Amino acid sequence: MGFRLPGIRKATQAASKGGGIPKGYLAVYVGEKMKRFIVPISYLNQPSFQDLLSKAEEEFGYVHPMGGLTIPCTEDLFCSIISILA
Repeated sequence: MGFRLPGIRKATQAASKGGGIPKGYLAVYVGEKMKRFIVPISYLNQPSFQDLLSKAEEEFGYVHPMGGLTIPCTEDLFCSIISILA
């Protein structure tokens, strides 16, 4: 079961609709287990998400070996920020 955060799509939902990331979304990897989230690109303009991007730049630079953006925070923190944005 679980709960859904409006604005986040799980990777499996995106994959079932054509095998890729839907237009207008991007993949981010979060947490120790590098869980994949699909988020709207509109979040990139939000100050709280830009803070996460700054942390990612400090820690990883512009190299993200997972193929998507890697965010250096816990899944709980990420979900909290995303739920506020949604």
